[in-house]
Amino acid sequence: TRALTAIETFFWTFCDDYLELVKERAYGTNGQSGQGSAAAALREAIDVLLRLFAPFIPFATEEVWSWTHEASIHTAPWPQTNAPAGRTGLLPLVSEALISIRRAKTDAKASQKTEVRSATLHGPAQLKLAADDLKAVGRIAQLNFVEAEQVSVTDIVLAEQAEA
Repeated sequence: TRALTAIETFFWTFCDDYLELVKERAYGTNGQSGQGSAAAALREAIDVLLRLFAPFIPFATEEVWSWTHEASIHTAPWPQTNAPAGRTGLLPLVSEALISIRRAKTDAKASQKTEVRSATLHGPAQLKLAADDLKAVGRIAQLNFVEAEQVSVTDIVLAEQAEA
């Protein structure tokens, strides 16, 4: 049960945050190199998620796996991590930033599609790697970065606020 809970938790974070984050890149908004990178990462993520869910939903995962693979998912190797021990990755940091951006728009009673004139992103240097994707998903024209231990987004100026 704990394994399934952990997998489901990651799955919903992946759907809520990562898919939203790479959507613009996957559609080719930033050029073909970005599109290829996003497509490759999404394919890898789907393969890993299918293998993780296979023991719990064997028939559905076998069917989806068969769309792109010859052999059974149940004979595929178990996913392995390439991350160094103790490293949590970029997704949790980006998720925190997305929550801050969404909260600012909600607090302003604005649509999540509202353009943002400018915002300041605070966080570890690693978070800067996702700045372009955060700009795209948050519809942020100018995103300033300040290195900090904690992730936050401040000084958010919505387009509607600038016009008012």
